[in-house]
Amino acid sequence: MTSKDRPGLMSAISAVLVELGCNITAAMVWTHSARAAGIFYMEDGLKGGPSTDPIRLAHVQEQLGNVIEGHHMNGEKRGVKLTTPAGGHTLTERRLHQLMYATDDYESCHGWDGGGNSAHKKGCDRTHVNIESCKEKGYWVVNVRSRDRPKLLFDTVCSLTDLQYVVFHAVVSSRGTMADQEYFVRHKDGSTLNTGSERHKLTLCLVAAIERRIPQVCPFIRPLHLTILKYDLSSIARLHYGKRKFLQELRLDLCAKNRMGLLSDVTRVLREYGLSLSRISLGIRGEKAVGSIYVTEASGQYI
Repeated sequence: MTSKDRPGLMSAISAVLVELGCNITAAMVWTHSARAAGIFYMEDGLKGGPSTDPIRLAHVQEQLGNVIEGHHMNGEKRGVKLTTPAGGHTLTERRLHQLMYATDDYESCHGWDGGGNSAHKKGCDRTHVNIESCKEKGYWVVNVRSRDRPKLLFDTVCSLTDLQYVVFHAVVSSRGTMADQEYFVRHKDGSTLNTGSERHKLTLCLVAAIERRIPQVCPFIRPLHLTILKYDLSSIARLHYGKRKFLQELRLDLCAKNRMGLLSDVTRVLREYGLSLSRISLGIRGEKAVGSIYVTEASGQYI
């Protein structure tokens, strides 16, 4: 699923799935640059297992399409597609990168290109990308400096691979909170980046790939993590009012007995308290639904 991001989007989608008798067994959603992309794994809510009725599946896809279409302008990219998972399928997170790229979320990024490490003033933690030609080797040298975090290398290499670049040599290091990545690349067909527009697009795509997973937290303030051991509406109500002036993004670690409609209920309560979802990662372990939900104020203010 790809769509323009808006408050209540995930609540509306999960509610429609419940009404149609679909049980969400896993979900991963990203938002970036006012776009949203999500992958939902679902099964028949009554019988269990995958739904194989083509008429019912077509109806589910149509209803989800209606939810998304209602808030789009002509020409805006969006889509819903129901597929059957196959062996050897693309990693969910890599597929999310591909979906976000298809929405052109990178176009609004700032590349901070051309400055190299010297452009980093003391305390600067923005993502910088610098691309230079190595004519004697026939490569382009791509330097990326950003905040260090888990899966940073994965996100960067996914972007290079999906853009049809081959990495011939790489050096990666980290120091403190910052990480440096250097790649020697060519196009898959053997060519190099021949135009300024290609360099600019690669710069923006790398920045987008890194920023999609970065929490929007106010500097010098540690995120508040809350584990909900039992699904309780008052827990979320208290969460809304706690630490209100400090956080731009709050992470909820969810652990609750799995049941049909759980994600719909959680997202509905978050929406009612004026919170928007920026990322979701949810799965099932035994009889428990376990995952994380990142929320922000729908108004853009601190929580």
